[in-house]
Amino acid sequence: MARYAWKCKILPGRLEEWQYRHDHLWPEMAQALKEAGIRNYTIWTDGKELFGYYECDDVEFTTRSQAENPVVDAWNIHVKDVITMEMDPETGAQPPLRQVFLFE
Repeated sequence: MARYAWKCKILPGRLEEWQYRHDHLWPEMAQALKEAGIRNYTIWTDGKELFGYYECDDVEFTTRSQAENPVVDAWNIHVKDVITMEMDPETGAQPPLRQVFLFE
């Protein structure tokens, strides 16, 4: 199992809208996440930034699957007006955070 974490900034005053859109996640987006092998996906916020974490079997497959999926592209456009998300030009996915500690 692999772990993947990312972060992005919420545009000022847009957290409630971001939350609404995720509470109404498109079924085809949920399917795209499943097809990419994503599970145990959680997103946290401090009100200014979002921190996402998920598990998968193969990070390379998962990031490639998301980068090549038109539904994911459409979702990213759908939330573009509520967040600022840096994308890795090589993978087309959010740059992963580097794990520096694990307690199991």
